[in-house]
Amino acid sequence: MPTIPAISTIAQTIQLSLAPVFMLAGIGQLLNVLAGRLSRVIDRARKLELMHGSITGPDHHRYVWELRLLDRRMTIINAALFLAVSSAIMTCVLIALLFIAELAKLHFGTAVALCFILAMILLIAALVSFIVEVRISLRAFRIRPELLKDLS
Repeated sequence: MPTIPAISTIAQTIQLSLAPVFMLAGIGQLLNVLAGRLSRVIDRARKLELMHGSITGPDHHRYVWELRLLDRRMTIINAALFLAVSSAIMTCVLIALLFIAELAKLHFGTAVALCFILAMILLIAALVSFIVEVRISLRAFRIRPELLKDLS
């Protein structure tokens, strides 16, 4: 006859899984920030694409340069989104393994540890991608030196 786990066992398992749940909340916030940045990059790229045909001369090269920069930023943000979602999935697998192992009295210690390590590696990679994208975005916002000269 199968045994039903005690309430205290379930409560301990829930307590054990709280840290990964907080990690999921943090990943969710990162996903929100990344999605917002991607949206703004796409909006800017669409605006520049509309202006592309009507701009000539030196300004044309700047628009093309910025479009290339925006394309690179979109690629990096997409990679960061993929990594963050992958980290969230691994965290969900981790939580599920914690519950299954505790309730079924299975010894999944190695699998749980590997899931946690992989989730953290994916999260670190997502954060590194995010910081790379932020650094690249700053290139588009540099003010040309001639505009900074004192005109008085």
